[in-house]
Amino acid sequence: MSHEIAPDDIVRSREEVADGAREPLLVLDPLLAFLDSKGLGAGDPDPVITPIGDGHSNVTYAVTRGDDAFVLRRPPRGPLPPSAHDVLREARVIRAVQDTPVRAPRVLAVGEDPSIIGAPFFVMEHMDGHVITTEMPSVLDTPEERRRTSEELVDALVELHAVDWAAAGLEGFGKPTGYLERQVRRFLGLWDHNRTREIPEVERVATWLTANLPDSGPATIVHGDFRLGNVMFAKDAPARCNAIFDWEMSTIGDPLADVGYLCMMWSQQGDPTEGMAALNGVTRAEGFLTREELVARYEAGSGRSMQDARWYLALALWKAIVFMEGNYKRAISGATDDPFLKTFGDGVIDLAQRAEAVTRGE
Repeated sequence: MSHEIAPDDIVRSREEVADGAREPLLVLDPLLAFLDSKGLGAGDPDPVITPIGDGHSNVTYAVTRGDDAFVLRRPPRGPLPPSAHDVLREARVIRAVQDTPVRAPRVLAVGEDPSIIGAPFFVMEHMDGHVITTEMPSVLDTPEERRRTSEELVDALVELHAVDWAAAGLEGFGKPTGYLERQVRRFLGLWDHNRTREIPEVERVATWLTANLPDSGPATIVHGDFRLGNVMFAKDAPARCNAIFDWEMSTIGDPLADVGYLCMMWSQQGDPTEGMAALNGVTRAEGFLTREELVARYEAGSGRSMQDARWYLALALWKAIVFMEGNYKRAISGATDDPFLKTFGDGVIDLAQRAEAVTRGE
C-alpha cells in the first residue's frame, strides 16, 4: 500500500516553490546531484519516483535510476514534535547492525545537509518481498505458513535484542539505565505538546505507569515500532522474514518494551472488531500465534521473563495515544493533507479507555 503524491510534494528546483507555499518533500536537481556524487545510478528517475507505505510517518520513496533501485527516507512536513522523525538516528542504527545477524537493509548514503532537499535524509537498498498489512500474500496464506510467519517475526526480534550494541558502535545512542522512567517522563512532555483536548484517562494511565515501574534487565537495542507491518517477508514459501524497517524510534533500553508493543499491535480471535482494533485484523486468521504464544516464544528464545507483561502493554498503548494525538493535531491544523490522520480523534479516545482497562487487569 502506498500514499498518493500531491502536486507540490516533488519539484524540480526550489525556484518552482511559490512564496508562502508548502515546503516540497523532494527537490530533484540537488537530490540527483547528491546521488551522482555517491555513485547511485545516473540520469533522471526512471520511470518515476514512487511512494512506499502509508505516508503517516517518515516519508519513503522508491527511486529507480537506470539499473539501480533504492529507497529514500526523510521526515514528513513540519511542524514536528521535539526529537520525532529523526532519520539520521535511524540511519545510524541500521548501519550499526549491518554486520550482525539482524535482518536490516543496507544504508547506501546519508544526506545530513537539510539544504539538499529541505530536510535530512538517507538512501538504503531496495528489497523485494511481502510487507503484510491487511492480508496475507497467497503463497503464505495457509495455517502452517501463518504460524511460521509469527515465529519468524518473534525470532527476528530475539536476534535484534541479542546484539552487543556497544560493540556495534552505538555507545551514546541511548542511555542503558533508567529507560522506563524516561519513557514515561518523555511521553508526558509529548502529551503536553500534542494534545488538543483533555482526556483524563491519559493522565490516570501515566500515574499508574509511574507507580508500577518494573525492574529492567540488561539494556539492548530497542526498535520502538516492531510489528508485522514493519518487516518484509521473502517472496516464496516457507515464510522467512528478510528485513526490518522503520527504525526511527530505536534507542538503547528495555527490550521488553518491544514485546509489549508487538502484543499491542497483534490481534487474535475473540478481540473486538470495531474502531482501532480492526486495523490489525490479519493476524486473527487460523495458524497465527496468540499473544500468549508470541510472548512464550520470545521468552524461550531470549531467556527473558515477561512477568510484567501488563505494564509493558499499557505503556505501548499509552505511547500510541500520544503519537496519534500528535498526528491528529497535525491533521486538524492543516500541516498534513492525509485524511486518515483526521480519523484519529475518536481512535485516541478508544485507545485511552483500552489502556486504562489494561491497568485494571481487564
